[in-house]
Amino acid sequence: MNLDGMVCVVTGGARGIGRAIVETCAAAGARSVYAVDMEFTGFDEVTAKFPAVKSVVLDVTDSAAVGAEVEKIWTGEKQIDVLVNNAGITRDNLVQKMSDQDWNAVIAVNLTGVFNMARAVGPRMMEQGSGSIINMASIVGLTGNVGQTNYAAAKGGVVSMTKTWAKEFARKGANVRVNAIAPGFIRTPMTETVPEKVLDSMIAKTLLRRLGEPEDIANAALWLASGASSFITAQVIGVDGGLVL
Repeated sequence: MNLDGMVCVVTGGARGIGRAIVETCAAAGARSVYAVDMEFTGFDEVTAKFPAVKSVVLDVTDSAAVGAEVEKIWTGEKQIDVLVNNAGITRDNLVQKMSDQDWNAVIAVNLTGVFNMARAVGPRMMEQGSGSIINMASIVGLTGNVGQTNYAAAKGGVVSMTKTWAKEFARKGANVRVNAIAPGFIRTPMTETVPEKVLDSMIAKTLLRRLGEPEDIANAALWLASGASSFITAQVIGVDGGLVL
């Protein structure tokens, strides 16, 4: 699988899953990989290793800023072939204890941020006649999870938007594919905050008996970005080691 000559945009690209996707896209031959995030501490080694990688400081919840940045990329590159909507946060609590701030923050980043990026990039892909949008969902968006009302709602919304955009962006013969990846429990800075007993319980329920690695998700994203998945759209690909059957 290769992305020779392609232009990729990856949100939440500075760390964890996003960083792995950025590095995988660059290693696969992408011409440019725009890593979008709020901050880039320790990211210099990525840009040093992969000259195609460009860091972009951007808040995906700011629709005006998103529109301006996408227009800048489009003007400079004349193409955007891959969009990976990976930016996400958690603010967990039981529903009766969840504050308005925690609800709004998670919905803003994990749902509205995905909407903002796709609204800006999708029409450009239609204009050029092709593209692949990959949305990061979650098994939580499919099954729910105690203490994650906001996260589950956002990720469930991502699944629904994925299927809707697959229909919208393929209109008029445009070869624009839209899919989602639903990770299980992956070893990232986000899961480092999860209590060990909870992780142990999830591992015990996972058929492959381990946490996933960021590279497991990055490899799935590479497949969806590449021509190897050219007849795949409107799908939710579970990468969870068999946690959800």
